[in-house]
This record gives sequence, C-alpha cells and structure tokens, in this order.
Amino acid sequence: MPIFAANLTMMFNEWPFLDRFDAAADAGFTAVEYLFPYEAAPEALAERLTRNNLTQALFNLPPGEWAAGERGIAALVGRSDELNSNVDRALDYAAATGVKRLHLMAGIADPADRQAQACYRRSVALTAGRLAEHGIDLLLEPINARNMPGYFLNTFESAVWIIRDLKLENLKLQFDIYHRQIMHGDVTMSLRDLMAMIGHIQIASVPSRHEPDGEELNYPWLFGEIDRLGYRGFVGCEYNPRGHTLNGLDWFKPFARTRS
Repeated sequence: MPIFAANLTMMFNEWPFLDRFDAAADAGFTAVEYLFPYEAAPEALAERLTRNNLTQALFNLPPGEWAAGERGIAALVGRSDELNSNVDRALDYAAATGVKRLHLMAGIADPADRQAQACYRRSVALTAGRLAEHGIDLLLEPINARNMPGYFLNTFESAVWIIRDLKLENLKLQFDIYHRQIMHGDVTMSLRDLMAMIGHIQIASVPSRHEPDGEELNYPWLFGEIDRLGYRGFVGCEYNPRGHTLNGLDWFKPFARTRS
C-alpha cells in the first residue's frame, strides 16, 4: 500500500503552517512534505513531527530568490558559493527533521546552453557528494514548461541521462506523475522502466492539479501498479485542493491512519 505524504505547502492551507502538521496527522497521514521549511525554526518542525508521529518525506534545498522569480540556482553560472551555503542550511534542517531525501531545483536557464549544462552537472555531483556523507539522497525532478516556463530540467530524458551518467548511489529521480503526464504521457511504462532510479513519487490530477480522483489518469490503478512494482518510498500529494482540504480526502480514506 502506498505511503502518502501530505504536501503542506499546497494542502491544509486553512491552518497556519505549523498547525498543518497536526491537521495532516488528524486526517490520517503518516508523512509530510513541503517545498521549503526555512521560514520556521528547525526545532519547531522537529517538535511537530515528533508530537504527531510523522515522518518528514522530502523538502527542497533553498531555491535562490524565489520572490524574484528564481526557481533554483544549480544551473546558474557563478552561484557555486551560494549553492554550498544552501547545502549547509538544508543539512541543518535535515538533521532536525530526519529527512532522508532532498530535491535540488535546477533554475531558469536554457537547457541548450553548454555553460548551464556543465554548471548543473557540477552542482548535482557536488551536492550529491555532500548529502551522501549524511546518508541523504539527492532528487532531481523534471518540471513541465506550462507550470514553470524556462525551467532548465524540463524533460525526463535529461534527468535520467544525468543520473545514469554520474552513477552516484544517492542520486535519484523525483517522479511527479502530474509533470510526466503533461510532458510525455506514457506514465505506466515510464514507471516500469525507471523504477530502479525513482526516489520519490508525487501525484495530482491532470490537467487541473487537484485531488487524484479523476480527469485524465486512473490513479487507483496507478496506486496498484506502484505496489506491484515494489516501490517502498513515499508518494507526495502535491496538489491544490478544489475546496477545503478535508472535503477532498475521500480518495485517501482507504489509506488513512486512525489516530489513537
């Protein structure tokens, strides 16, 4: 049975951020993820995780100046010192939360630019090496151009190539089914072909990015396929609820934990 992680950036927005941990646990989730933890104190996150018996499944390394439109800096030439500082900061939060996988955002850059390509490869290799010292996997996620125009890592082929080329044990693919369907389709065969390198899965309906309960994809069948393929990681619920978060959780009821 898949282990679902509530995405607290997108779900449970009816509560202040730290209270979303409590709300997710009350709804039956056993794990959480979010984009960035850095506006909260590490010890505050650790307390909420412990209080609610939640596992921290994933979060992103710092992305640069998000408010200014940056979406990562790994492919941006001349930002290596900042990247190293970002890894330090992420490791502080990883130590507090116990997370075992971090996502490195590539940034807005031309995928055909040779300097950006070389910079990204170096950034991935160096970051993966540093995380390996702490027993943490580094994840790479292809993101579709409709949601994030200009993003450097905008195909699954590019992510798979660099993972295979670098041959690093802790370098994994973040397989977002929503992005995969928009970019390439062929979700099931891709899951089968790439399962050995997948470190995290995320879900949302296509095309609306709502609850995984309709539209283009048959998620109940995909959940069964994920089990048949032997996947033992987390499935992140990175979707925007249509309304109140709790009113959209009928799909999740068969998987929910009952709190004692």
